[in-house]
Amino acid sequence: MLRNYLLTAWKVFMRRKLFTLINLLCIVLTLVVLMVVVSLLETAFRPSGVEGRSERFLQIIQMRMESPKRDSISTSPLGYKLIDKYLKPMPGVERVAMVTMVQPVSVYQGETVSELQMRRADADYWKVLDFRLLAGRLPTSADDANGRHIAVINATTARRLFPGVPQVAIGQRIDVGGVVYEIVGVVGDAMHLNAYADIWAPVSTFPSTDYRNQLTGQFIALILARDAADLPAIQRQVAQIAASMVHDDPAQWKTIRFWADSKLDVFSRTLVGSSEQADSGAGAVLAGIAAGMLLFMLLPALNLVNLNTGRILERRTEIGVRKAFGATSRQLAVQLVVENVLLCVCGGLLALGLTVLALHWLEASALIPYLEVDLNLAVFGWGMLIAAVFGIVSGVLPAWKMSRLDPVHALKGGA
Repeated sequence: MLRNYLLTAWKVFMRRKLFTLINLLCIVLTLVVLMVVVSLLETAFRPSGVEGRSERFLQIIQMRMESPKRDSISTSPLGYKLIDKYLKPMPGVERVAMVTMVQPVSVYQGETVSELQMRRADADYWKVLDFRLLAGRLPTSADDANGRHIAVINATTARRLFPGVPQVAIGQRIDVGGVVYEIVGVVGDAMHLNAYADIWAPVSTFPSTDYRNQLTGQFIALILARDAADLPAIQRQVAQIAASMVHDDPAQWKTIRFWADSKLDVFSRTLVGSSEQADSGAGAVLAGIAAGMLLFMLLPALNLVNLNTGRILERRTEIGVRKAFGATSRQLAVQLVVENVLLCVCGGLLALGLTVLALHWLEASALIPYLEVDLNLAVFGWGMLIAAVFGIVSGVLPAWKMSRLDPVHALKGGA
């Protein structure tokens, strides 16, 4: 039965090539946009590679301080003292790392000046994240303790500063804002929330040691759990630490709050401005994304309904003949829906190929620096599911309407 439906659908497509091409183009363009967006979201919130352990780590990107009368509120990244004194000793975690926000720096090579992005990180940072080491080594606790002026750079920066293979950069010295660093390692490029930078140096290379006594500063804390199941308990523990903290100036700042969030929670909290421990706004953000995607699918689906209705209207005589020879409304409706689903699945396969090309172009264009994104099996599966649903939704109404045509009127060319 299915084989007969498919053969009939193929014959219909061949006879009505113009309608088929128009429908196919509409389906392909819609699915390409959807799958590019899904791929980018998958990369952002369920990354592999350097942030492959993100399913079991949390991050604290800022703290919120309130005055006694709550008439003044201040938000700031964390300070070294807060992480070192309050978060590092936390029981039940694998490790706690600290890393600064990205800062622009100037790198001098003779008369050449390169504008790059730099972070300072402790040794635990390199154990929470999983960078791909291309040459040399990564910083250690001894480098932190001894204040060694060493640096790690990514592959693109290595090629830019020292053309050739990554090993060429090892042992070279660079002048970063008047401070000389020796390059000890080259890592793969990475475009993720906590991994993006061109240069990394130990925390202890700050020009002054004043940062060690500050509760606020320019740091992010990364907390790696032993197991993903431990994350809720760690979040409660972090909330308790925040509630028990006393600011260095308690008369000015009475209440301190900060949250250990997942990657999605960080994005949602930043987007909606939530300051609630229990609700980062992730549910609302996901609902908004889903609603936006459904709306984006609805508009071309309505267009496809009109196109399919026009395509089927041209087949009134064929439908009348089949009904006159005993075809039921159910059989005709199923046939028309199968044709539409088949067309959408073919469009989905074409869209997958075009999506791969679009993602490669996006990577090569450097619109998003160091972006690496692929179509994995999950995105492939979602793409084909969307294509099938697209075919059913846009085909049911025209199929039902045309399958109920009166055979006499259909043979005469009427509706």
